[in-house]
Amino acid sequence: MDIIITILIGFIAVFHMYILWFEMFAWETTGRKVFKQFPAELFPKTKTMAANQGLYNGFLAAGLIWTFFIQNIEWKANVSIFFLSCVAVAGIYGALSASKKIFFVQGLPAIIALILILLQ
Repeated sequence: MDIIITILIGFIAVFHMYILWFEMFAWETTGRKVFKQFPAELFPKTKTMAANQGLYNGFLAAGLIWTFFIQNIEWKANVSIFFLSCVAVAGIYGALSASKKIFFVQGLPAIIALILILLQ
């Protein structure tokens, strides 16, 4: 089960690094492809806001990556639970406020990883 948890955490961290990249550095190109329903004229106007959101996603990714370097099993689980909970809450909020798809790509993987950690 440890391998599955590690793979899930790695996947979630990489996904959040991708979000960091396109929100901070490719908002007006990749962002338009990801958020097709968002009016095109708003991308330049929301570039700074998107970069701020990207930075937060980077913090989530950094916290999850940090768990790969924690040797103490209890601390590793606690830090993993904290950051996965943050991702899950963000995914649930995003689904309620923006798009249900956000739950499936962000919230659900974090919830699955949380459940696996708590079942250990």
